[in-house]
Amino acid sequence: MPFEVIPAIDLRGGHCVRLFQGDYARETVYSDDPAAMARHWRDLGATRLHVVDLDGARGGEQVNAEAVRAILAAIDIPVELGGGVRDLDTVSRWLDAGVERVYLGTAAITDPALVAEACARYPGRVAAAADARDGRIAVHGWEQDSGQTVIDFARRVVADGVVAISYTNVALDGTFEGPDIIGVQALIEALTDISAQVILAGGVGSVADVRRAAAVPGLAGVIIGRALYEGRVDLTEALTVQRQT
Repeated sequence: MPFEVIPAIDLRGGHCVRLFQGDYARETVYSDDPAAMARHWRDLGATRLHVVDLDGARGGEQVNAEAVRAILAAIDIPVELGGGVRDLDTVSRWLDAGVERVYLGTAAITDPALVAEACARYPGRVAAAADARDGRIAVHGWEQDSGQTVIDFARRVVADGVVAISYTNVALDGTFEGPDIIGVQALIEALTDISAQVILAGGVGSVADVRRAAAVPGLAGVIIGRALYEGRVDLTEALTVQRQT
């Protein structure tokens, strides 16, 4: 699987936003039209979009479904979706609606059987979000510590059949300080004998960071949010890195 540079669209209240270190009180709104933003990244050459319903991640109910459907209608590249996906009905509904793959985060901790059930029903279309604070999985919109280590979580969901794991060091998210290369390398090394993709998110602040990520053996991609919206990373240049790997 080639290395991918994946723009992120985070939804809150129907808007395209970014949080700083996962803090809902430190939100920046970048667009009132998420579908237009999706078309923008698609037109610049993005081959996939990573969409997160932040309201859903925090509260468990997807209040940005209309915005997600608008994104799906606006573009023809693969869309992956996370945030508030807490049961099999929601998994089924979004996959039927055209989402390529769904991410389970909080539900993968609170309802471990859901991961195996969803993977069995929809092989190759279920992923897991490994969002970490101090090496442990953070849940409910990154506001609570699950007590489970990233490595233990990842090994379990991979055994259940997830197609991908996104790894985010929450302390770096939105900071431009660079992604957690050491943390994702440790994760990949711990999962040596698996076929699931590992994707890195959080902290990207330059195209040099993208190059560093692309050089990590076994890393399938990097998700970029705030750095794109604030012009620190030019998507066209970042996609050149994708094409060179």
